[in-house]
Amino acid sequence: MMKDWMVEMQAAVGEEKLLSNPEQVDKLSKDYYWYSPVLVPLLQDKRAEAIAIPHTVDEAAQVLASAWKRRVPVTTRGAGTGNYGQAVPLEGGIVLDLSKLDRVLEVTDTYARVQAGVRLGALEKLLRTQEKELRIYPSTYMKATVGGFVCGGSGGIGSIHWGNLWDGNVLEAVVLTLEETPRRLTVKGDELKAYIHNYGTTGVLVEVVIPIAPKVEWTQTVVQFDNFEAAARFSHAVAVDDSIRKRLVAPVEWPIPSFFKPIAAKLEAGSSACLLETAEGSEAQLAEHASVAGGRIGYTIAPEQYRKVIGLSDFTWNHTTLWALKTDPTVTYLQAGFDKDRFLEQIHFIKEKFGDEVLMHLEFMRSAGVVVPAALPVIRYTTHERLYEIIAYFNSIGVRVNDPHTWVLEMGGRGEWHVMHEAKRDNDPRGLLNPGKLQTPVSTAMNQEG
Repeated sequence: MMKDWMVEMQAAVGEEKLLSNPEQVDKLSKDYYWYSPVLVPLLQDKRAEAIAIPHTVDEAAQVLASAWKRRVPVTTRGAGTGNYGQAVPLEGGIVLDLSKLDRVLEVTDTYARVQAGVRLGALEKLLRTQEKELRIYPSTYMKATVGGFVCGGSGGIGSIHWGNLWDGNVLEAVVLTLEETPRRLTVKGDELKAYIHNYGTTGVLVEVVIPIAPKVEWTQTVVQFDNFEAAARFSHAVAVDDSIRKRLVAPVEWPIPSFFKPIAAKLEAGSSACLLETAEGSEAQLAEHASVAGGRIGYTIAPEQYRKVIGLSDFTWNHTTLWALKTDPTVTYLQAGFDKDRFLEQIHFIKEKFGDEVLMHLEFMRSAGVVVPAALPVIRYTTHERLYEIIAYFNSIGVRVNDPHTWVLEMGGRGEWHVMHEAKRDNDPRGLLNPGKLQTPVSTAMNQEG
């Protein structure tokens, strides 16, 4: 039997846009939190009571107004490709699925204005027909939405050139508040810090303006090495060589390449590898860097095959973890930032202490204009205690870990928390937006009326 608030909300948006079928509700209450053996037992039973799927921004605002009136928690969802339980409702209520807000509103030479539910893969395809392309995107781009990436992601393919989301890769956003009469805020500049990587806790992002770039013809190359240290040295040399235009520089330690089943036969058994996307014409420079580092050019995908065969980016960033999990469901991962000057020493310490318990996977990127080695190492998971011993050791040698085994923003993510806390108080005075993900005190506000 439907609760009174469900009947009221259904009347506001239409019967077909408020789902209460248990199978649908269960499916749309999940994301990819199963990457984490820590999160699985904590989140597997969490689910919404209903799913609201607005087709317009006005309908989304109506859902929020109804939720305010009835004090119903609201958890915003894109495609649900997040890995930390970002889209999992901890306190029931509704999941607000924005996948039908999928209109491309404007494309110019320098930016695209889109609704939050536009899929990044579809947008990239459209842009490339117009001689343009996305600047950055996650490895899940074929499914991931623009809004989901902005609110749940950080960097990805393209970050080696353009940086992460905070590095000017979001220009503007339209955000709905959760109040008696939801306001429609247009935010830009420093105000965006309250909404990037916020898990939908400070407002409901319904429209985004992102910068775009001229299309580049990309060559994809695997360079192979006898050991991971050589792969890491080569990768760093390429990453800091500004004469080579790059979209991807991702070294992985053996046996990680063996997990990449669709291309494993094309790779050298026993060899660490670096997966690259570089501009057409950079082949000779890559070969020179490879020769210096003791590497060998291996599998190559020519520009004319770009997007026509499975691309190398499908094996990088957190897709590396996905392929590892398909091979061995007991593994997991970490998210770490290495020192740009000491990363080889830090890797040596980690390998000396943990051996194959920690398999190295780096992603070179720019952060605030500086090339840095980020990492998503594959961890052979045994116990919760052992995982956090590994994390403690990383931290002890100066490797910063953003814990991917928590849904709490302040514990696992990046952000300027005071800015988010202020926006939370202003935009969500009853604390109904994705409660439990941002640990800001809202008890006083929740007791307010009106």
